[in-house]
Amino acid sequence: MSHPSSPPTPLAAASPAPASPVSWPDAARQAAFEQWLAPLVQSHQLLPASLRPASADASFRRYLRIDSAAGASCIVMDAPPDKENCRPFVQVQALMAAAGLNVPHILAWDEPGGFMLLSDLGNTTLIELLTPENPQAALGWYLQATDVLLDWQKASKPGVLPAYDEALLRRELALFPDWYLGQHRGITLDGKQQATLARAFDAIVAHNLAAPNVFVHRDFMTRNLMAPTLPAARGSLPPGGALAALGRPGGGSDGAADAPLGVLDFQDAVYGPITYDIASLLRDAFISWEEEFIIDVTVRYWEKARKAGLLGAHSASGWGDDFGEFYRAVEWMGLQRHLKVAGIFARLTLRDGKPKYLADAPRFMGYIRATAHRYRQLGPLLKMLDQIEGTEPVTGFAYGRM
Repeated sequence: MSHPSSPPTPLAAASPAPASPVSWPDAARQAAFEQWLAPLVQSHQLLPASLRPASADASFRRYLRIDSAAGASCIVMDAPPDKENCRPFVQVQALMAAAGLNVPHILAWDEPGGFMLLSDLGNTTLIELLTPENPQAALGWYLQATDVLLDWQKASKPGVLPAYDEALLRRELALFPDWYLGQHRGITLDGKQQATLARAFDAIVAHNLAAPNVFVHRDFMTRNLMAPTLPAARGSLPPGGALAALGRPGGGSDGAADAPLGVLDFQDAVYGPITYDIASLLRDAFISWEEEFIIDVTVRYWEKARKAGLLGAHSASGWGDDFGEFYRAVEWMGLQRHLKVAGIFARLTLRDGKPKYLADAPRFMGYIRATAHRYRQLGPLLKMLDQIEGTEPVTGFAYGRM
């Protein structure tokens, strides 16, 4: 899960931007980087003095930006080989590029050293253009995002990416009791609570394994989608700000920009439930929408997925003919993701010293409790969470109890 602190920025002039200091864990890592970069300076017209931080990542990977004499910029991936394996990134990048997605080009790769030079997809993440109070302005962007997602899913083939199978689903779910409840909340579950959680996990896994399988990005959300590059010089926007500069009223997907959204942070892609990425997109870690908007986008995605034949093999389940069945399946998949991410955010804080992530934990607990409230099968889980969190029962959702 990436968290851009300063997203990749295209440059309008050849002069290097003021560089922030780049810190290195030790002199050996810095020396290895400088040795790798030296021959690339001439071939890519790089300006080493412009090197600066670009974004932070939830993993041990980080990204730096470096300008070129041609007036553009590139991204450097720094992925220490003892902590990060870049091969999945390279594999998925090739798959996505072949599917027509807008992903960074790999310009150079030092696999033993853990360095990579990438093209720069721009300076604006999609989340920066969105305002929950104005869903109509966001609709075009979300429809464009679902089109990108469908292009990815239509390229799916079994046996290419790791399987998002029961073992992986259960390993991810275990992060919630291990890290969120145990380490973060300091709670030791008693036998009854353990049984409640086990039954809930069994139901979640069973629902999600029933979904048709496609390529899954696994973190398809607005912080990992890059808006098209602004035509104006860096730092100057026309009246109306970034959205006015990027949007084209009446064109594209309900006014979204002509160029396709860029896709980042795809190295954890797997082959698994079709419901995962649409749940990730609309039940975002960092921005929330009213359910009316979520249903609107989801039903449009569902209609296109049907036409693309992505749900045809499972028409007997009702998914291909009944949007309600599909929407409920997305909710069950979202529940799995939210439980996992709550655990991951706790682990990032307690183990990795990245406390900013837990600030969004209440959003995830809200997602979890809302879904648990909706389904009678999850009633015991909701009651347990209410006891643990000290919260009032949830009421007032569109579908009621099922």
